[in-house]
Amino acid sequence: MVNNNQLPKLEVCFSPALIEYYNPDEKIVVVVDILRASSAICAGIANGIEKIIPVETLEEAYTYKNKGYIVAAERQGEAVEGFDFGNSPFSYMDQKLIGKTIVMTTTNCTRALAKAKSSYTTVIGSFVNQKALVNYLINENTDTLLLCAGWKNKFNLEDTLFTGSMVQQLTENFSVKCDSAIAAEMLFNQSKNNLTGLINNSSHALRLKHLDIDKDVDYCFKNSIVDVVPLFNGLEIVNHTSKNLISAGDVV
Repeated sequence: MVNNNQLPKLEVCFSPALIEYYNPDEKIVVVVDILRASSAICAGIANGIEKIIPVETLEEAYTYKNKGYIVAAERQGEAVEGFDFGNSPFSYMDQKLIGKTIVMTTTNCTRALAKAKSSYTTVIGSFVNQKALVNYLINENTDTLLLCAGWKNKFNLEDTLFTGSMVQQLTENFSVKCDSAIAAEMLFNQSKNNLTGLINNSSHALRLKHLDIDKDVDYCFKNSIVDVVPLFNGLEIVNHTSKNLISAGDVV
């Protein structure tokens, strides 16, 4: 928490492996996995999914599957055989999921969420909910860490570009003295006129290219098309207001 007479701090962490160096316990941590998990979570909560339970391992996911839960599982960008779907945002917009609880495991995002469990508050960020997220963080007026899920604990472009965009939008309301936040904003400013061009040449986009998910990628870079801020309470992800849910028809 921050002194009301001071601006709260805004920092960027490029990898979950580095989070311990940012002392997240008294900060809002925004978990970012643009391609595609955090975008899918935002789409699902906006579509009316009541709760999303993130788990780190496939073993945990199978346990939930055997108990009758709807389970989304992704590894290496692909849906895992034996589960209901992967991490395409459009899978989370299925009308049959409205009011349901689903379980989710992914290569990067669910691991990042587990790392952020000790934070003051953990929320989910993406381009698709950026306006709602910016407003939420300004209203909370609390030290904030933007955590990139990255790729297997490594730096990636798409998450970093999003955090740079966030830094730019929050700079008047936060104190930004973090080199990684400054670098992320510089990268965003250099690339903002051709984000998709840069991302199409990123390592993650190249890994996903054989999956023919251009529609997913295009969706993940749409700006502020859902009015939700998914909140992770350490066990499950819900909409922090549980209001103003947007239907799938509104977000496609």
